[in-house]
Amino acid sequence: MEDVVAAASPEPNLRVVMVPSPGHGHLIPFVELSKRLLLRHNFSITIIVPDNGSGMIPQRQLLQTLPPTVSPLYLPPVSLSDVPSDANVITRVTLTMIRSLPAIRDALIHLQHGNRGRVVAVVADFLGADALQVASQLQIPPYVFYTCSAFHLTLGLKAPELHQTHPEEFRDSSEPLKLPGCVPFPGPDLPDPYLDKKKDAYKWMLHVHERISNDAAGIMINSFMELESEIFKALTEERSRTGSGTAVYPIGPVPRLESDEDLAKLSNESIECLKWLDKQPESSVLFISFGSGGKQSQVQFDELAHGLAKSGKRFIWVVKPPGNNIVEVTDSIVPASFLPEGFLEKTKGVGLVIPGWAPQIRILSHGSTGGFMSHCGWNSSLESITNGVPVLAWRNHAEQRMNAVFLAEAAKVALRSDESSGKDGIVGREEIARYVNAVLDGEEGKLLRRKVKELKAAANTAIGNDGSSTKSLDEVANLWKIQNP
Repeated sequence: MEDVVAAASPEPNLRVVMVPSPGHGHLIPFVELSKRLLLRHNFSITIIVPDNGSGMIPQRQLLQTLPPTVSPLYLPPVSLSDVPSDANVITRVTLTMIRSLPAIRDALIHLQHGNRGRVVAVVADFLGADALQVASQLQIPPYVFYTCSAFHLTLGLKAPELHQTHPEEFRDSSEPLKLPGCVPFPGPDLPDPYLDKKKDAYKWMLHVHERISNDAAGIMINSFMELESEIFKALTEERSRTGSGTAVYPIGPVPRLESDEDLAKLSNESIECLKWLDKQPESSVLFISFGSGGKQSQVQFDELAHGLAKSGKRFIWVVKPPGNNIVEVTDSIVPASFLPEGFLEKTKGVGLVIPGWAPQIRILSHGSTGGFMSHCGWNSSLESITNGVPVLAWRNHAEQRMNAVFLAEAAKVALRSDESSGKDGIVGREEIARYVNAVLDGEEGKLLRRKVKELKAAANTAIGNDGSSTKSLDEVANLWKIQNP
């Protein structure tokens, strides 16, 4: 049943089953957590991989790099043909997980009765929280790996209460929303699913967090105490005060590492990019990437290009065609066909344009990189922090606006682009040039850089042998061992 290569050596006696939700970005932290559990606690791991019919080429490529004791189990694809094409991604992902439940149950039963180690825990993505009940029915301890921030978790856990106290749409609230331990934030900066209570995505967010509250034995979260200390403190105090609630374990940052094997697979553009970085002054280059699902309108894309040129600063820009279509890494992309006329000539020698994909970790960890214009996905936010690079926050959708608020207002490592400064929410070229210069050369940039360096050190300490996140992970792992002698 498992699509894996047989292990070369005997597997550990205890097995943890991971259940990520569909999407490359959701899978990455599960893979890295699996490696950490294997190396530190000698668990064997099965990663159950739901299939939404997308082909999953990047996911399969990632899973092929894993050691034999971390084995993928691919589920049959589910049909979403009855789901409207414009449905929110949360709706599509959650439905994929719910429709995969029979296959998840079969997979867990197969693993329970196999000879590949006792299943001691199921760890599900928060959007797959319905799998927790399946695990409980099979008498397997159910845990959640929350791959967003503690800020986002607090919103989800408090959402039913907010639903009662704010009968109006959150986006229309005249006052900033206030959550325990969190910086106040405007209603329009809520994640997309919370912006329209009439839509299915909002109902699904309420549903999955209710499942987490009721069914999870514990919540592991990809963050660390020193980054979100006030929020973790508030979560702990709430649990102590009420005598109920689910234990939260900050185990992050769960870092993504790019190995020497990855270097051998780099495209010519990526290799040339790293060579070019080697020749640039320290902290002088702005890295621009908006993630696997990042997209811009043609107008905003053009303004960004003109703003970069106007700034005169060095940059590496990972480009995808503007518009609403998600571009796969394997797609052929010709930047000259959609960049403003003359842009490549004007920025030659100052900037590099890379189509589709670039080695993000290697670029962020390079001494020449001085800033990261990011969509503020949580994975990318943590990667920026762990590499000590300040952020120019360019949020697109999902929880990214909320992350941008946190990075700028609470963590103090980001400068936010101002969508209100231009017509129809477009950030103009003048503003873009100003932001770029502020991050790379201005006093604001110096303050951001100082703070992010402090958090980089704190992150390294947190995942060290005696760090706060390592102790949290050990606590969970030891519970699994004790409960399954």
